[in-house]
Amino acid sequence: MRLFRLAKILSISSRFGLDEMILEHEPSGRLAALSRALHFWRRFDTPSAVRLRLALEALGPIFVKFGQVLSTRRDLLRPDIADELAKLQDRVPPFSSELALAQIEAAYGRPASEVFAEFDSTPVASASIAQVHFARLRPEDGGHEVAVKVLRPEMRSVIANDLALLDTLAGLLESVWSDGKRLKPREVVAEFAKYLYDELDLMREAANCSQLRRNFHGSHLLQVPEVYWDQCTTTVMVMERMRGIPISQTGALIVAGVDLPALSRAGVEIFFTQVFRDGFFHADMHPGNIFIATDPAHHGRYIALDFGIVGTLTDSDKNYLAQNFLAFFQRDYKRVATAHIEAGWAPPDTRADEFEAAVRAVCEPIFDRPLHEISFGRVLLRLFQTSRRFNVEIQPQLVMLQKTLLNIEGLGRQLDPNLDLWKTAKPFLERWMNEQVGRRAFQRGVQQEAPNWARMLPQLPRLVHQALARPEAPDVAPQLAKLVRTQRQQNRLLAVIVVLLAALLLSQYFAPHLG
Repeated sequence: MRLFRLAKILSISSRFGLDEMILEHEPSGRLAALSRALHFWRRFDTPSAVRLRLALEALGPIFVKFGQVLSTRRDLLRPDIADELAKLQDRVPPFSSELALAQIEAAYGRPASEVFAEFDSTPVASASIAQVHFARLRPEDGGHEVAVKVLRPEMRSVIANDLALLDTLAGLLESVWSDGKRLKPREVVAEFAKYLYDELDLMREAANCSQLRRNFHGSHLLQVPEVYWDQCTTTVMVMERMRGIPISQTGALIVAGVDLPALSRAGVEIFFTQVFRDGFFHADMHPGNIFIATDPAHHGRYIALDFGIVGTLTDSDKNYLAQNFLAFFQRDYKRVATAHIEAGWAPPDTRADEFEAAVRAVCEPIFDRPLHEISFGRVLLRLFQTSRRFNVEIQPQLVMLQKTLLNIEGLGRQLDPNLDLWKTAKPFLERWMNEQVGRRAFQRGVQQEAPNWARMLPQLPRLVHQALARPEAPDVAPQLAKLVRTQRQQNRLLAVIVVLLAALLLSQYFAPHLG
């Protein structure tokens, strides 16, 4: 079976000229010339990036998914290839309702009719990994209208076979392609395999959905469906049914009375809230996964769907991004350079002045354009491209964020061509930075560290006693003096902190009464 699949891959690769695309960059060009001689009947008028996308679509769902993931690695690809791969969409025919019902019965150990009061056998959405049906829970389970996501049958074996072939092809690329070792295709395939197997676990997706819903509880901007955990398994996910208009249908949104410019600004705020407040963001925000509510209670709110891909950021990542965005729009290129070095992503011996000059050469021409035409995603991509020259290791989570930011910008400007992302995002970034270094940051740090100080201070007398009782210590006087000084310093510091906390609490208490 695998031999037939390999034969199909080689046949499609030859038909779309993928061999020439790979070999044409060899220093001598002889292998590419040989390939053209052996396939003299082929004539390609279509750009190579387009041919690559068409070849992946012809190879099937797993290769389409691979292309989608690969499109996020703009640090590895030519811009034209990355842009073309970003157009890949899962256009996969649905599997039969009989197979869907069999999957549900296998998951629950009982027929779908015993789990759901109603089940629509016609799928409403179908992709490479799963498809979605509408249903209604039984009255004893609440009777809610739900969306049921069902994993495609036998996906693990299909994925295992295609991943094995991808790994073989990647190994071949490393050996025959001059860029093979630098681009590390086998590592890229391994990263894709991890991501793909994660998507096969629908309990993991349900957890992502639940986390995002909790983060936006009570929000007037974003709705996230509720997960019904009692009906969720690794192969079936059951969540609240959401109603709305796809965000790509701008005509229908206008008819429904949705304010498109306000909607575009709300999308930017949602994105930056996920990134800088939560460090947890929906990383697959293409138009098919976003609807807009039109019912009176939630009119104009975003609805997020499909939570198979999420990104996470550490405090260090968030600080890096905020500093770079603010520094860039203030044209402080020295700060951009030092932020990379301080984050540890540029080697410590990197000359900040050279890095600053490189960043300035890339970014300064952008400011000849109006701010509403400047793309945050492109800015971040340019920084990544410049960083590579200085051996900066680009973090995978930031590449995923950059791809998501491009999606958000595209959606925002589709709704409002005059959207000024900087004007919308700047107050949010400045507020976040103030919370990291201002009074609130100090108060939060004290509250976090106070339990540690309270635990350490009572231990000092015991440490002094242990030092005095230690027979191998001939002269304990210097150690004792040091411990006493440390205790006095910590007591003074604790007293200052208590006074500051008291002042903060009093100011917060009296401020409303004095206002």
